[in-house]
Amino acid sequence: MSPAPDLPAALYTPTDGGFLATDLTIGPWDPGLQHAGPPAALLAREAERAGRIPGGQTVRLTYDILGPVPVGPLQVHARVLRPGQRVELVEATLSAESDRPLMRLTAWRMRTRAAEGTPEPGLPLPGPEDSRPESADFFTTDVAYHRALEWRFAHGTFNGPGPAAAWTRPLCTLVDGEPITPLQHLLVMTDAASGISAVLDWTRATFANVDLTVALTRPPTGEWLGVDAATTIGPTGAGQCFADLYDATGRVGRSAQALFVEPR
Repeated sequence: MSPAPDLPAALYTPTDGGFLATDLTIGPWDPGLQHAGPPAALLAREAERAGRIPGGQTVRLTYDILGPVPVGPLQVHARVLRPGQRVELVEATLSAESDRPLMRLTAWRMRTRAAEGTPEPGLPLPGPEDSRPESADFFTTDVAYHRALEWRFAHGTFNGPGPAAAWTRPLCTLVDGEPITPLQHLLVMTDAASGISAVLDWTRATFANVDLTVALTRPPTGEWLGVDAATTIGPTGAGQCFADLYDATGRVGRSAQALFVEPR
């Protein structure tokens, strides 16, 4: 993976006190605020580094988005809430210039061992080689989150309403100087599920998610990862987005997001 010459090499650069977000973290709502995908991946990185199970797997990640994350300096901290040799619960928090947490992650991690898994069917959607390249039209700056990944759509579109499925490949690293892992890539991508499957007009409504839950049956592998998402908006100003998550060999898990909906 080589970043394009006009793009930052990473979503974050390390600093003495934490990390500095690059323009590739910019979200669609405000050029001064991050898309939630990059900080979700940064928190997952911190949780795995704090975990005490050697070679353990992260099987459930639940994020609470407590406030907008600015494009700027960040600090992340993690601690083990429930230690164990076979199962552990890790908490990671992210803050900006104040100590007030802006995002919080709790992650269940488990030991790994060989097991007889449930048979899974093959991919139910076209693979990345058979999918259509596309870029998002609704970002207000050219260098932003949508350029951190290469996007190929198996069905649906970034730029129209309705369910959609897309494959992504990283075009940068998460932290400068480190290779991006498949789990980090998955978290950068998955928060976009409610964006690719939007049912409302971006110019007329906001539908930002207040949380993200990712449940995994196995760790993702490989360069290309996929998300197949659908969004439903209820009649009282709330919505839900559910998605199936894939690598090139099959489904690895599912995600859910609760959406706060209001006119712009």
